[in-house]
Amino acid sequence: MNKIHNQKLTKNSQALRKNMTKEERKLWYEFLKELPVTFHRQKVINNYIVDFYCASANLVIEIDGTQHYLDKGKAEDMVRDDYLSSIGLTVLRYSNDDVNYSFDSVCQDIFNNLVARGVIPERIKTTSP
Repeated sequence: MNKIHNQKLTKNSQALRKNMTKEERKLWYEFLKELPVTFHRQKVINNYIVDFYCASANLVIEIDGTQHYLDKGKAEDMVRDDYLSSIGLTVLRYSNDDVNYSFDSVCQDIFNNLVARGVIPERIKTTSP
């Protein structure tokens, strides 16, 4: 699927890659980077920068801080998720607390989603949770 790339957001996405939150770093270095599929960090898709994107699975992963639980954040996330869904992407959202206190469950959920999409076999010898 050909995603629209907004050049105006490229510098922002590069800065976000260099300054990931500790939860994003943990998920990236301790799990996503080791999977046998390609994930991109801070990927520009149209007018949005998503935390993690896997093209082969049509999957977006968002790690949400506290601002996402305020009314404004919830409304913005709904619009964003609706758009991403309209172009065929599935969005998985996890809170910072999920990553900090239930990391194995987050990894297992992501892994299960990748298996369900057929991009990795159910039994692999790499870092499955």
